[in-house]
Amino acid sequence: MTDASAAKAKRNIIFLVIVAALGYFVDIYDLLTFSIVRKASLLDIGVKPADVLAQGIHIINWQMFGLLLGGILWGVIGDKLGRIKVLFGSILLYSIANFANGLVHDVGMYTIIRFIAGIGLAGELGAGITLVTETMSKEKRGYGTMIVSAIGLLGAAAAVIVAKYGWRDAYFVGGGLGVLLLLLRLGTFESGMFKNIEQSGVSKGNFFMLFTNWKRFGKYLACILIGAPLWYVVGVLVTLSPEFGKALGAKDALNAGDGILYTYVGIAVGGIFAGLLSQATKSRKLTMAVFLILSAVSVVIYLNSTGLTSRQFVWICFFMGCAVGYWTVFITIAAEQFGTNIRSTVATTVPNFVRGSLILINMGFVALKGHYGMINSGYIMMAILTIVALLALSQLKETFSTDLDYVEVS
Repeated sequence: MTDASAAKAKRNIIFLVIVAALGYFVDIYDLLTFSIVRKASLLDIGVKPADVLAQGIHIINWQMFGLLLGGILWGVIGDKLGRIKVLFGSILLYSIANFANGLVHDVGMYTIIRFIAGIGLAGELGAGITLVTETMSKEKRGYGTMIVSAIGLLGAAAAVIVAKYGWRDAYFVGGGLGVLLLLLRLGTFESGMFKNIEQSGVSKGNFFMLFTNWKRFGKYLACILIGAPLWYVVGVLVTLSPEFGKALGAKDALNAGDGILYTYVGIAVGGIFAGLLSQATKSRKLTMAVFLILSAVSVVIYLNSTGLTSRQFVWICFFMGCAVGYWTVFITIAAEQFGTNIRSTVATTVPNFVRGSLILINMGFVALKGHYGMINSGYIMMAILTIVALLALSQLKETFSTDLDYVEVS
C-alpha cells in the first residue's frame, strides 16, 4: 500500500468513526428525550398528575418494544443488504417520527409515534459498531468504539439543554439533527468484510440461526444479560428519581432531567476509562467485571442517601454513570462473539434487547415495590441483575484481538 493510499484509508476510517459517533449522539438524544420531558409533556397534553407515572411507563414500554422489533429488522437488513443501508434507513424513519412527536396532543398518538421512533432508533448503534469493528485493526478497534461511546453519549447532555426550551422543540431539534446526519452519511463506505461475503452462498442475516445451536444461543443470551444492569440504572433509578427522592426523604425535589444529564456525562467519562482499561489489560471480560461490581456499589450509595440534596443527587448520578460506562465495551463484546454473516444482527439486536428488557425490569420493579417499597425493591432488583450479569459474563470467551473475518455455519 502506497503512502497516499494508506493516508486515504486512515482518513476514511476517521470519517467512519465520526459518523458512527454522531449517529450514536442522535440515538441517545432521542432515546432519552421522552424520559427528560415525560412529566412536562404529559401534563401539557392533559394527563392528570396522578396518572403521569403510569402513563409514562406505558409510553416508554412501547418505545422499548419498538426498539426490540427494530433491532431484529435493522440487524437482519444489515447482514443481508449491508451496514450502510441500515445507517440511512434507520435515521430517516427516526427523523420523521421525531418531527411527528412534536405535534402530538393525546396519549394514544404519543404512544404510537414513540413506538415508531423506537423502531427507527434501533439500527443506529449496532450498525455503527459493526462497521467500526470490521474496518479498524483488531488491536485498535477498541479505541474506535471508545470514541463512539464518548461522543455519542453526550447526546443526553444536548437533550437536557434543548428540552429546557420546551418539550415540543426538543423533538423538532432531534428530527433536524437526524436530517443533518443523513446528509453527512453520503460519504460513508461499506465494510470490507461484508463485501467479501456479499456474493457468496453463505446464509446472511438469519436471525433464527441464533436459536438453532445451543452454544450459539447461550452466547447470545449471555451478551444480552451482561448489559441489563445499565438500563435498570438509567431507566428506573434515574428516570424515576422524583419518586425515589420522596422515598429517601430528599431535602429538595429531585429532577429526572438533571439526573439523566449527569448520568450520561458520567457514562461518557466511564466509557473512556472502560475503553482504555480494556486496551491496557487486553481483556474485555475483566473490564466488564470491574464495571459491573462498581455499578452495584454506586447503586448502594444512591439508595442509602437518606435526606440527600439536589446537588448530592446529581453527583451520585455522575458516579453511577461512570460505573455503568461499559455500554460500548459490552456491545463490542457482542459484535466480537459472532461471524460476519450475523454480526450486524447480533450487534443491533443485543443492545436493543437490553433496552427492551426495561419492560420486564419495570414489571419486576413494580411488583416488588408493592411488597417491599421503593428503596428495598431498588436493592433487590440491582442485586438480581448484577449477579445474573456476572454469571453470564463468565460464560463468554475473551475476544480482545480476535480476528473477525469469519462466518457462522448453520
